[in-house]
Amino acid sequence: MLLNRSAWSPTGTGTDSSRFEKASVMPVSAVTFRERKERGEKIAVLTAYDMPTAALIDEAGVDAILVGDSLGNVVAGMENTLGVTMDMMLHHVKMVRTGVKHALLIADMPFLSYQVSVTEAVRNAGRLVSEGGAQAVKLEGPVSRFGDVISAILRASIPVMGHLGLTPQSIHQIGGYKVQGRDEASARRLREDALQLQEAGCFAAVLECVPAPLATEISQSLTIPTIGIGAGPGCDGQVLVCHDLLGWGKTRFTKTYADARGVMRGAFETYVREVKENTFPGPEHGYE
Repeated sequence: MLLNRSAWSPTGTGTDSSRFEKASVMPVSAVTFRERKERGEKIAVLTAYDMPTAALIDEAGVDAILVGDSLGNVVAGMENTLGVTMDMMLHHVKMVRTGVKHALLIADMPFLSYQVSVTEAVRNAGRLVSEGGAQAVKLEGPVSRFGDVISAILRASIPVMGHLGLTPQSIHQIGGYKVQGRDEASARRLREDALQLQEAGCFAAVLECVPAPLATEISQSLTIPTIGIGAGPGCDGQVLVCHDLLGWGKTRFTKTYADARGVMRGAFETYVREVKENTFPGPEHGYE
């Protein structure tokens, strides 16, 4: 119905020189992550769930974009991530793929997509890559539970990112959204689990809601990079849900970089007022 959508092009139409500089940079891969750690370079990761957001994040120079099952919370309005399905994940991964030129595209494996059987796990990971366009997948949990799944997905030539600490798909088992690794027993288990993810072949590991000193210790002990969220500055990189940094999130480990939520609401309110006052559309917005 709209006549011109050029403003939504994934590559944009601006003349900012940084855009052309970024365009010449080699795309990020799973191999790049380990190289970044070896050089001591921090890794920036953000979530995205649609093409326009992904395109802007990609242009900003982020290293990786995660299509997280957090879409259940921030996009679909669900109470948690447990209701996110493979069909939902594929829908959003496909949208994000069209906006990404440089960053590594990682897709979360949703609840019950890898817990039932190894065969089903490989098939679902393959769908996220072949149908969705993801370049890697992320799954939650230790090698003691999912080592066979990780190995099988890797044998299918799909890079795997691990996820330890607070694992949202296990909230009913761990008793809710709580910091993990506070006592010595659980801290020791996290250290062992992180090392086992590395030995299993994961190219990186997310550490979520882990005490900063423990996350730093784990990061220094591994040759693969750790990506922290609520795990302090000692991790090799950081990941945030994009909505959290734009004004929707209010947790301890998030930071509001811009109040996009407030700007959007103000624009919507202005539109409603102008329509009701009959000041929009004006003569310049129509045809003769």
